[in-house]
Amino acid sequence: MHLNADFAKACVIRPADHTWTKSPAAGVERMMLDRIGDEVARATSLVRFAPNSHFAPHNHDGGEEFLVMDGVFSDDSGDYPAGSYIRNPIGTRHQPFTHQGCTIFVKLHQFDAADQTPVHINTKTAAFRPGMVAGLSVLPLHSTLNENVAMVRWAPGTRFTPHAHWGGEEIFVVEGTFQDEHGDYPAGSWLRSPHQSRHQPWSNDGCLIYVKTGHLYPHAA
Repeated sequence: MHLNADFAKACVIRPADHTWTKSPAAGVERMMLDRIGDEVARATSLVRFAPNSHFAPHNHDGGEEFLVMDGVFSDDSGDYPAGSYIRNPIGTRHQPFTHQGCTIFVKLHQFDAADQTPVHINTKTAAFRPGMVAGLSVLPLHSTLNENVAMVRWAPGTRFTPHAHWGGEEIFVVEGTFQDEHGDYPAGSWLRSPHQSRHQPWSNDGCLIYVKTGHLYPHAA
């Protein structure tokens, strides 16, 4: 399967566009955002677990990165409530499950082989730092070769300067509405902007976004 697999093209998927499909595990559905491969794939998805559902034990042959959007995600190592950001490096293994149900934003098979740093961050309790413009605050999550990941909070009325995306930019809107000259993106929207694309973002009402940059440089895609 090839879905939104041309990283030189911009992609936008809003909540109204979501189509949920069944996974091999009972009670687990996914909304595919981009994908190269079949069941084992380089993939970006939303995954929705019904209460008391689980996924089979599996290895992370290409690494796994996810953000818990709602509910509580659990595995062999513990319980992760909404707002938890997790990175499981290449070679790790776990069996996911949930008692109350949850939704996660997840990226699979996208790690550099040298990136062996596990990450567990509760983004709801971690301290944000001031951003580059007034009204912006940032929580860095991870940084490695060709990849920087952060949560960014926009106070109502915040505007950012026009800028280019060297290495591209990927955004998932967690709360509120993110905006730029191309449109409005409510919570649940996913945007992928290619290398050297440009925009000037703002948020009239305020928002919280997950942002990854640098990973869409042509030689790194």
